[in-house]
Amino acid sequence: MANFSTHIGAGTVVAGALATLTLAADVVAPENLVAVTMAGVLGSVLPDIDLKDSRPSRLMFAGLAVFFSFAVLFNTAIKLSVAEMWIAWLGTLLLVRYGLHTVFHRLSVHRGIWHSLLAGAFCAVATAVVFYRILGRHEGVAWLAGGFMFIGYITHLVLDEMYSVDVMDTRIKASFGTALKLLDSRNYTASAAMAAALGLGVMVAPPTDTFVKGLNSRSLWSELQSRMLPAGKWFGVLDVKQLAGRQTEPEADQGLTTGSVSRTPSPTPADTAKPRE
Repeated sequence: MANFSTHIGAGTVVAGALATLTLAADVVAPENLVAVTMAGVLGSVLPDIDLKDSRPSRLMFAGLAVFFSFAVLFNTAIKLSVAEMWIAWLGTLLLVRYGLHTVFHRLSVHRGIWHSLLAGAFCAVATAVVFYRILGRHEGVAWLAGGFMFIGYITHLVLDEMYSVDVMDTRIKASFGTALKLLDSRNYTASAAMAAALGLGVMVAPPTDTFVKGLNSRSLWSELQSRMLPAGKWFGVLDVKQLAGRQTEPEADQGLTTGSVSRTPSPTPADTAKPRE
């Protein structure tokens, strides 16, 4: 399979390309686009969360621990004393970082259900729920983040499958087909649990009307098409259209040139004729 650096690099490139198109189409504010892009990068490493000693797993559970501990802290700030808030904050941090991490890896298997399209769909829906319900983002922004997450997730699975093919020795490794799959056929219990989690996520997910209408908007695609290439000079310096025009102009209009020096036109009979007196 591909290593962490490859996954994070490919995920950054894919998320950056999507962010560029989104920014050019002017469908989301720049301050929201940063968080949406990060969702795509996160998706590119998220499938390896089921690998116990992997960096994605450690970073993911550390991030979840920080997020939920501060969420508990802020939600109980009015009700509890300072000592109680410290206990609640630290307890949540340790419970998620170490307790949930341990339970998760005892139940999960690498290249299992988390390396599947079903898990990718669940993570996309969960991302939309977090953006909408917890972060308070607009429903369109929430589903855009979910879309970035899903594409980043698929990028990870495709890379793993590509690394399962040894091009130099022209052979296919035994791991081929274990990453990019619809569900985990080796563990139908895990697949059923993931499907149930996906169903629950859909039930609390934000409406999709704004996101779907945005994708089907003719003005969006027209705006994007008009901005694919610069109307004038590239980076304000190089005018490609003008250069192309110079190359296609007939030579008879300017005469044969060598470098920047033009040939002096030969005098015509009319030019050499004596003027009438």
